Amino acid sequence: MLDLQRLRALHAVSVHGTVAAAAAALGYTPSAVSQQIAKLERETRTVLLERQGRGIRLTEQAEQLAAAAQELMAVVERAETELEERRGLPVGRLTIAAFASAARGLLPGVLADLAKRHPALDTRMSEIDPHLSVDLVAKGAVDVAIVHDWDIAPLPTPPGVEQAVIGDDLCDLLVPADHPFAARRSVRRTDLKNERWICQPPGRVCHDWLIRTLRDAGCEPDIVHQADENPTLVALVAAGLGVGLVPRLGRGPLPDGVVEVSLDPMPLRRLYALWRTGASRRPAIAETVRALQDHWPRASAHAGG
Repeated sequence: MLDLQRLRALHAVSVHGTVAAAAAALGYTPSAVSQQIAKLERETRTVLLERQGRGIRLTEQAEQLAAAAQELMAVVERAETELEERRGLPVGRLTIAAFASAARGLLPGVLADLAKRHPALDTRMSEIDPHLSVDLVAKGAVDVAIVHDWDIAPLPTPPGVEQAVIGDDLCDLLVPADHPFAARRSVRRTDLKNERWICQPPGRVCHDWLIRTLRDAGCEPDIVHQADENPTLVALVAAGLGVGLVPRLGRGPLPDGVVEVSLDPMPLRRLYALWRTGASRRPAIAETVRALQDHWPRASAHAGG
């Protein structure tokens, strides 16, 4: 009989693309995942992973086995959901994917609250970008994802995935202290021509929003520096290297040399919790969503530091 944990490891590799990424998602070491795959190969007498350049790829047989693993995991999830629902208490493991500023500004309090109120619930969080975590929820690789979208770029939700609004996160224009905008209470989007921008890389939701918004306002943004993390963006603004649009959640206190200016109209991003429809009856899901919504007013009030 095939071992479910080994099938889960293979499925994780198929979803995340590498053994290291699969290990991080599962909370294992890469060597442990490799061992699980090796044992599965011996059990099935089939080659499952092949070298491809510096990486790996799944063989055709592995792809078929990973698809079967996803079906089996869905069956197990339904059974676990029914058992947990009958108990009426959150129990077992719950994996959560959250983008960086939510992981920093919202999740610590939520996870501590869940641990205190429900000691039988084993929550595991990983930082994952929204454009990746939505698919991970749909494929059953994570249980809950904390994601966001912007007012002009709604986040598509695939079939079989449900969502609940957590709250709205406001965003400010950050400028160096000696910038002409630093003396103004607000600026309009049409005022932003000829600015040098510090932004996240292409493909990130914030980057795409900035490009679309400024182009709609008749400005072609000149992006001179790119960084993944908001604290890095703030540090680059503090050095006088450009301006940036940075959400408040998880931003923390601004350093000397950076001034917060309102952009009129003020942009916002909306945070959501996503989970699979098949797991919607799990008390663990309901309690996690409740905790996220309950902690949001406090997290957003402290967002700017």
